[in-house]
Amino acid sequence: MSKHYSSATWKNNLVEGNGEFELKSGGYRGAYSFKSRFEDDKSISSPEELIGAANASCFSMALAHELDQAGFKPEEISTEAEVTLSKSGDGFSITEILLKTKGRVKGIDKGKFLEIAGNAKVNCPVSRALKATNIRLDAELLES
Repeated sequence: MSKHYSSATWKNNLVEGNGEFELKSGGYRGAYSFKSRFEDDKSISSPEELIGAANASCFSMALAHELDQAGFKPEEISTEAEVTLSKSGDGFSITEILLKTKGRVKGIDKGKFLEIAGNAKVNCPVSRALKATNIRLDAELLES
């Protein structure tokens, strides 16, 4: 079993306040605010951006592994995540994550690549944790 740790602090009320998060590994520390979450500000991070990074990272690793297990050698998997935070009832919800991936893999055809990518999307641990969210995939096979 593997455990991973992070922490976050919030100061003041929701609208006027601000926060900071840190990964225990020391690899990343950042700020977040009401504005960065709900007013589409791109100057600092948000929890949704971190969820997108986690999903994109996990998916890329899962896809590389599934390709390898199927006998294909991935040269590079590059994934972006677009996380949508929407008003939902009295609050907000992450309603969709779009994973946009590009893969450079020798000896595979587009159909097989798309099939394996679809499996990786469903089987990556972060996607599994986010089952309540609609996770879509836009996969593109690049020439090797």
